[in-house]
Amino acid sequence: MKLYARQQGQGADVISLHGLFGSQENLGMINRGLAESFRVHGLDLRNHGRSPHDETMNYSVMARDVLAYMDDNKLETVHLVGHSMGGKVAMTLALMVPQRVTRLAVIDIAPVAYQERRHDRILEGLSSMPLNTLKSRIEADRFLQACEPDPGVRQFLLKNLYRDGQGHFRWRVNLPAIMTHYMEILAGQHSDTGFANDTLFIKGGESDYILPAHRERVLALFPSASVRVIPGAGHWVHAQKPELVTRILLRFLG
Repeated sequence: MKLYARQQGQGADVISLHGLFGSQENLGMINRGLAESFRVHGLDLRNHGRSPHDETMNYSVMARDVLAYMDDNKLETVHLVGHSMGGKVAMTLALMVPQRVTRLAVIDIAPVAYQERRHDRILEGLSSMPLNTLKSRIEADRFLQACEPDPGVRQFLLKNLYRDGQGHFRWRVNLPAIMTHYMEILAGQHSDTGFANDTLFIKGGESDYILPAHRERVLALFPSASVRVIPGAGHWVHAQKPELVTRILLRFLG
């Protein structure tokens, strides 16, 4: 699959990967900051943003999509930065081809299988929105209030809404594929050998996606891992504290 990408900056190559329902635009501030020192490739993962849709969706195929992008662009080695689902894709790729990844930065996610279905109401709201009769984004926002009270989250979700060539509203995300493969999106990462290079986990201090109980699993797969906790931030730490996260990443990636 040929992923949509936005390149900016010069220097060693960094690939950044967004989370569920997102796109490369969601890491825009981080990417712009990193582009002052690196050549940054912001990718839209399959079934997201401007990348193609496909009925298959799991971390193995998503990691291979990124690897194909690297091969197509003759990127022998890269730094990887990923948030949430994108962090799981980044971890999967680093474990799959460790010789192609120099350093790995994972934002607020762990290589474990999550049990809680956090997105069911959002998926129900997005999939039930009457796109064919929808008149405006304001109307779409009102519709989503029943499933998501946080206006910031609704604004994030509605970035996926666009008008097609006939003027009808459509979703950029492939909702049927996400709903079908949701448990695979919650899946953990596995490897017999692990990834020995430097790895940084950035945790939002108020987020529960990375917990002390995950430490053993993290170190089994990423023995050189360190953790940086950002106080006063939740799962969207890159959006809530973009300057701090960018400074941390610049120091880590060197």
